[in-house]
Amino acid sequence: MTDSDPSARDAEYLGKLQDYYADWKSIPSYAALCDVFGIASKSWVKAILDRLEKAGFVERTPDGMWIPSRQFFARPFAESAVQAGMPVAVSETQGDYFVIDEMLIDKPSTTTMIPVKGDSMIDAGIREGDIAVVEKRNLANIGDIVVAIVDNEFTLKTLDKERGQYILRPANPAYPVIRPQGTLEIFGVLVGLIRKYK
Repeated sequence: MTDSDPSARDAEYLGKLQDYYADWKSIPSYAALCDVFGIASKSWVKAILDRLEKAGFVERTPDGMWIPSRQFFARPFAESAVQAGMPVAVSETQGDYFVIDEMLIDKPSTTTMIPVKGDSMIDAGIREGDIAVVEKRNLANIGDIVVAIVDNEFTLKTLDKERGQYILRPANPAYPVIRPQGTLEIFGVLVGLIRKYK
C-alpha cells in the first residue's frame, strides 16, 4: 500500500484517531493503532504519528506517551456562513481550524455549564435539554440573560428593571415576570449555548 497523497491520507488517519479518542479518551498502542488505521506495520503507525506530531496534532509526554495537543481538538470552520434563507452557491474552500472552547469560553476558571429545564426561555431560542454556558459573576447588564438566585431558587431569565427594581423576564408569554419578594442574586451571565441534534 502506498501513499499517493500523504496529506489526504494523514487527514483520514487523524479523523480515525480523533474518533477513537472520543470513545476511549486515550491514544492506544501501536498494535491497536494498526487496527484503527487499517494497516499492518507498527513502523508505519509511528511514521504517521510522527507526521501528526510535526503538524501539531499530537505530542509526547516526557515518558514517551502520545497525547493529543490543543490542535487535536480543533474542528474545521467554514469560510462562509450557511444561509437560513434562500440557497446560495457552495464554496469548496474550507476555512481555519477552530477549537470550540475558544468561541464559547473566555474565562475557563469562572465558566460552568448548566442543563436547561423547562420552556420559559423558548422565544429566546433556549430549549429544554440545551446546555447553558455561564460565566459566573455577580454583575450583569439590563438585557443580559442571567442565571439568578431568586428567593433561594435558580432560574434562567433576562435581567430587566421596572420602577427602579430589578426583575427577571421570561421569553415565553405563558410565564409571568419574576418580581423578587426577597433577594435576587446574579449567579452568572449566559455567554453561549450548546445543543446537540440527533
